[in-house]
Amino acid sequence: MLRRPRAALSAVLLVLACLLVPLGTVSTWAKYEIEDTDAYVATMAPLAADPDVRASVADAVTDSVMKEIDAGPLRAAVASFVRDAVHSFTETGAFQTAWNAANRAAHDAVQAALTHDSDGAVTIDLAPITEQVKRQLIEEGTPFAGRIPVRHTEVTVMKAQDLSHFRKGFRMLQVAGLWLPAAAVLLAVGGILLAVRRRRAVTATALGAAVGAAVLAAAIAAGRALTLDDLPPDVSRAAAGAVYDALTDTLRTASWVIAGVGLAVALGAWVWGRVSRSGGAGVVEGVSGEGSPGGSEGSYEAALGTARAARPTPEGASGSGADLTTIDSVDER
Repeated sequence: MLRRPRAALSAVLLVLACLLVPLGTVSTWAKYEIEDTDAYVATMAPLAADPDVRASVADAVTDSVMKEIDAGPLRAAVASFVRDAVHSFTETGAFQTAWNAANRAAHDAVQAALTHDSDGAVTIDLAPITEQVKRQLIEEGTPFAGRIPVRHTEVTVMKAQDLSHFRKGFRMLQVAGLWLPAAAVLLAVGGILLAVRRRRAVTATALGAAVGAAVLAAAIAAGRALTLDDLPPDVSRAAAGAVYDALTDTLRTASWVIAGVGLAVALGAWVWGRVSRSGGAGVVEGVSGEGSPGGSEGSYEAALGTARAARPTPEGASGSGADLTTIDSVDER
């Protein structure tokens, strides 16, 4: 293949490979952490011990309980007592179980809605969690706890108008999975093999992958800021931030790992190039010194021209084939 078409095709393949790096990272994260129910629940489970999440849950449950209780002039005192009791409940193993059950129910509901063509809103029933909270409050002697009604309270996780939009993206990520990162690797290998100067191709690919991963990390940070800015006033920003960080922790870590590996590979290729140039210069000086009486007066160009001029002669080629190959490789660099 001619040098110019070969170089152009190599450049196209390498650019596509670098573009697929952030997309492949996101598709793998969505496939094996967000789509998988057990992985999702395991990711969210540590948040049950997060102080901001516990405080947010305690406030939400207290407000819900106080709406059902008419404590009269003792309302403030009862509300404070209920809040303390609920906060104490969030430190128990029962709350961890309830938290995991709520997250599993929410995840299963969203998964079912995105997988199947349903038009209704996605909701979860909080009655089992309310029952556990009520039982705990009764055991701790909380006033009026026995009067808390356990109703089928449905909480909307995803609105109906949002389903069609998310369904398309979700199915694309499902299909992509590991195919996008695999395609990125194949394109990178093909582009490097086609490259006229492979060491430079390796350096460019590594830097491109590092830049793509850094852009993804920046997008995650920007997404966090936008998500928190769009929260309703009654939602805890600290708790929402903790949830966002937990969900994107693996994605963020993968981004920085890819960026670091890319920079390390690029630096290694650059150092190898410097070492190769130094070794090649020494070989050329040796050829020049042996082929000219003056030794030190023979320049790099003179030695290279003399060696190439001798190539057509079979006798000359058989005598210095290794040197000619070395000189040509040095010249191409």
